[in-house]
Amino acid sequence: MSRRNLPASGGQPPTRRAPASRRMLSAIAACAVSAVTATTVLATAVPVAAYSHHGDHGDTPSATRAEVAPGEAQSGEAKPGEAKPAQVKPVEVNPDEAAALGKEHAEEHARTRMALGAVGEYPQSTRTERLNALASSQAAANIGFDAAEFGRFREYFQSPDFAAHIAMLPTGKVLLFSFERIESNPQKEPAPTDTIGKENAGRAFLWDPAKGTGPTAFTKVTPPVVNMPDGKNEPRPAPFFCAGHSFLPNGMLGVFGGNLGGNGGTGAKLSLVFDPWQEVWYQNKDMTVGRWYPSVVTGADGRQLIMSGQSELGWGTPTPIVERFPAKNTPVPFLKTDKPQGYAVDRFKADAPFKWDYPHLFSLRDGKIYGLGRAPDQQWLFDINSETRTDLPARPDGMKRNYGSAVPLPAGFKGPDSVLVLGGNRDDPNTYQLVGGKWTTEKPRAFGRTQDDTLILPDASLLTVNGAFDIRDYGNGDKNPNADLKYRQTEMRDQNGNWRLGPVQRLPRGYHSNAVVLPDGRIMVTGDELQQLANDPDITDDMNGSIEIYEPAYLQQGGRPNLGIVFNPSVGYNDKITVSSSTANDVTRAVLLAPTTATHSVNTSQRHLDLRIKSRSGNFLELQAPPSAAAAPPGYYMLFLLNEEGVPSTAGWVQLKPTSGGQTGGQADAVN
Repeated sequence: MSRRNLPASGGQPPTRRAPASRRMLSAIAACAVSAVTATTVLATAVPVAAYSHHGDHGDTPSATRAEVAPGEAQSGEAKPGEAKPAQVKPVEVNPDEAAALGKEHAEEHARTRMALGAVGEYPQSTRTERLNALASSQAAANIGFDAAEFGRFREYFQSPDFAAHIAMLPTGKVLLFSFERIESNPQKEPAPTDTIGKENAGRAFLWDPAKGTGPTAFTKVTPPVVNMPDGKNEPRPAPFFCAGHSFLPNGMLGVFGGNLGGNGGTGAKLSLVFDPWQEVWYQNKDMTVGRWYPSVVTGADGRQLIMSGQSELGWGTPTPIVERFPAKNTPVPFLKTDKPQGYAVDRFKADAPFKWDYPHLFSLRDGKIYGLGRAPDQQWLFDINSETRTDLPARPDGMKRNYGSAVPLPAGFKGPDSVLVLGGNRDDPNTYQLVGGKWTTEKPRAFGRTQDDTLILPDASLLTVNGAFDIRDYGNGDKNPNADLKYRQTEMRDQNGNWRLGPVQRLPRGYHSNAVVLPDGRIMVTGDELQQLANDPDITDDMNGSIEIYEPAYLQQGGRPNLGIVFNPSVGYNDKITVSSSTANDVTRAVLLAPTTATHSVNTSQRHLDLRIKSRSGNFLELQAPPSAAAAPPGYYMLFLLNEEGVPSTAGWVQLKPTSGGQTGGQADAVN
């Protein structure tokens, strides 16, 4: 049994080094005499810094290149343009050991002491036994679910990040980002929310599914190093966790806000962009207000609206200010070579005075932004052209909701015109649909859950994964990882609105859980650092996160349609999209599915549109692009071909762009 990959069907366990604890303990044993001998002579030595800083600070634009994942890093400094070793959490180094043994060797000793301390506080045996118990109970529970009807979980493997934030990139890779943990004990808070200084740091990785599930499938892409205005003067990788994000039309990811540290969550003014084509981060000019837990949505004009979030004053001060990126006097980046670096935000005229953070934001087919707050009476409509806000009816549940999912429901060729609010209330299994300015109570799920993630699948069905009783509460009290296992069970909604329970996932995942639809139609499930730490097969190594893969029932139906070449992968609205397919005669449906970027159960990027099949000729299909940017905001989409059974092909990528082929202006396209 591999400690990085638990048993799963298919594939070989990856090659791994000896456990970090064994290597470090050997090093300490070999060097103990030297270290003790040097103690008296070096008693006044200055402590050696265990953490070096690189890159630009403050508002200066910067880009940080990809770094290899743990297990791949080479010792020594990298040359310009080469991959750098993956950074790990800073440690306190004994100055005597550093002087006697060298900095790197002393750091290794310090990490061993830290790891042993963590294991002593929360035993590895408890983590291992719990993970084994969850694997056994998952297998027993899923015996009764026919894969051809309910799908199945196939893989479970370790990852180097907690994935509190996630983004399915148009390169086929998945961006995972979160924070450097300050705690290994899952009964304590692992995130540096109330920490200031260098320990309050962010981290990010790319997972390449084409490279499999081992450590070499992950690449570290450290965010820009910044000197946060916390009075510590300690530059560190940007603490962008608990930010908000959405995609720009050129496939890049805008990330706004983060953690300044202290006061229960204090908003940072960070404005960053991740470039998936170059695999680098760009730093932009700070926002005018700090934001901790903001939401971001891309409108029909290709610009991003940033709303809510606790301000730089700390928890309890959500900002009503709405900002826009890029500012109206700056062209929207559309080309891969358009690099948003040093760009500014500007202020949207209307405010958004949400009482609670992380509201749901959606751009629907009328080209307007629907802001659905967690409080029932805070439901608003934003016009991106007139920059005004109008009231929507109160949500009929009449209760404040915790973090939970909401989706814009698929609605054919013209884009979504309604939203379904699902999660966020453990006592309310009902679902609520907003359409035409009115709310209706729709068919309930089996039980209420918070911290859940609901995805639109290529066949227009919905899938709910993850969920919990409350924030860091799985049914047995605060920060108790022993969970009510009902929250592991998936739930599915067909196109008629009927829900049914499905197979269970390995871990119970709640707060900070995430999921995305991959281009091959599988579902990646990840996140929730508390559960990942509580079920880590080796807390001393660098792979403290985990990922599990779910294969929907449509992948158990036999042969799949083929999608060959997308001949015009960048296309204007209402234009023709020509594709090849060796199974063209079997294709009954073509759809666009927007890639997901999400955090805290907020996913503003989801979108599903049908495409008209205009003609067939041999192995070629001619499809019609969506009618307008209101129907589908400019950007990258996954194109799936489906057969009569609803089985999707592997996706190709299509970029929707303004008909002129240029950059988008300030006005949204009219709805056709």
